[in-house]
Amino acid sequence: MPSAKANPPEAPNGHALRIATYNIEWFTNLFGRHDRLLDDDEWSSRYKVKRKDQLAAIARVLKAVDADAIMVIEAPDTGGDRNSVRALQNFAEAYGLRTSRALSGFESHTRQEITLLYDPDMLEAKHAPLGLRADGRQVQHAPRFDSKFKDATTGEIYTFSKPPLEVAMRHKPSGKALRLIGVHAKSKAVHGEKDKAVALKIAIANRKKQLAQCHWIRQRVTDHLAQGESLIVLGDFNDGPKHENHDRCLEAEPCFQEAGVEVVLGDAATPETHLKDPNARLWLDPMQGWALSSARFYHAGLKWYVNTLLDYVMLSPDLAMAASWRIYHPFDDPVCYANETLKNALLTASDHFPVVVELRLSGK
Repeated sequence: MPSAKANPPEAPNGHALRIATYNIEWFTNLFGRHDRLLDDDEWSSRYKVKRKDQLAAIARVLKAVDADAIMVIEAPDTGGDRNSVRALQNFAEAYGLRTSRALSGFESHTRQEITLLYDPDMLEAKHAPLGLRADGRQVQHAPRFDSKFKDATTGEIYTFSKPPLEVAMRHKPSGKALRLIGVHAKSKAVHGEKDKAVALKIAIANRKKQLAQCHWIRQRVTDHLAQGESLIVLGDFNDGPKHENHDRCLEAEPCFQEAGVEVVLGDAATPETHLKDPNARLWLDPMQGWALSSARFYHAGLKWYVNTLLDYVMLSPDLAMAASWRIYHPFDDPVCYANETLKNALLTASDHFPVVVELRLSGK
């Protein structure tokens, strides 16, 4: 298991860079006014987990992952006397994390932000949004993520409740420039609705919005690739390849022809514009009898834990040539499973697990 270190070693034939995405369940509820850590014995928003225990578990997981940058999904809230960047920097200082700097973009309309936590000794990073603002009255290619997107096929207008975080980054040891897009796409789940017809209507609307958001992101991806930029798209997509074709389409729902993750990845037949994520690729074969997972939820109806793949790190082709992926799953990753302390921390910290990519960078 990697240990915390000030400077990761240089990789063979290049420089090592470790990037992670981690959805930390209700991280915001571990902070009080002015982003003070609630390191106490009160219950957190995780079932039967004390706030001090969740905070300690999150820190333990982040130290084990030892990434140079972590795209934190469900990061602490910004608004009023709360600020996501300040909260994460307070957290990093309290627990001695080398990822001591934080960066946010457009404010979320929920209590969950997308915020990058990174090591300033290794990386320079700034919020660098692209696209023109759009009001949704006409179809516009890749508008800014805090504005409106008109679907060219349906004419419907969509927004992000959690606008993707666009980051321009430079890796100091190699001088390599990268672009990151942090994503928390619309959830397709229907919560609490008992009327079957109403639930179906909500589910279809949710799926349409999630898919439209992914088309919006893909338009931005296409622009970056056309410019020859090194790109990482990472986060929680609330989706997996072929999900639409595996759930009987909610009985009456007409099947969608594609899943949002597949939209963002692009067409595999054109490898020069196809993002790479081997975890997603495994989902494309439903006959293999098993699947990777990055999240674990308790299903009250089944009285059973359900595993699913929701979190991805997608790389532009130039980066994918020298990269390795890992999901820090407490049961499926043998190193995590063998380390009782880390396994318990992963189960205490969140219902999602970190997805990590190790890159080898040769230079600018």
